Amino acid sequence: MEINQLITVNNEVFSAFEKLLSQLSDNIKLTKENLSEVINSKDTYIFVAEEDGEIIGILTLITYLIPSGRKSWIEDVVVNNNIRGKGIGRKLVQHAIDHASAMGITKIDLTSSFERVAANELYQKMGFKKRDTNVYRLEIN
Repeated sequence: MEINQLITVNNEVFSAFEKLLSQLSDNIKLTKENLSEVINSKDTYIFVAEEDGEIIGILTLITYLIPSGRKSWIEDVVVNNNIRGKGIGRKLVQHAIDHASAMGITKIDLTSSFERVAANELYQKMGFKKRDTNVYRLEIN
């Protein structure tokens, strides 16, 4: 198993993303164009775990600069549900941490739904601390 940064989107890659993201949420509307736009963004990095030429896990690392410094956010961490529990998620998250650290970033945030028990345990084992803060979302139609 190896982890690489996604740099191009073809039909096989797009199909893998559709399959994995559907395991995260039922209401993600992904297009090939959108995925290409994301990987071409200068502040967004998509890392894929691959085994035998197949994408088995994904993670998105977003970096942003604000007056208080450069920070990162991890989103869309998904490992194929057939092979969870083999350390793939841990390797993806560690790869993102190492990448952010190499960029001089010292703070990385992420959120995880409470029902994703294994994911929450993983993040805490890796040193992520649950923060006393409220996360708000406004959905604009």
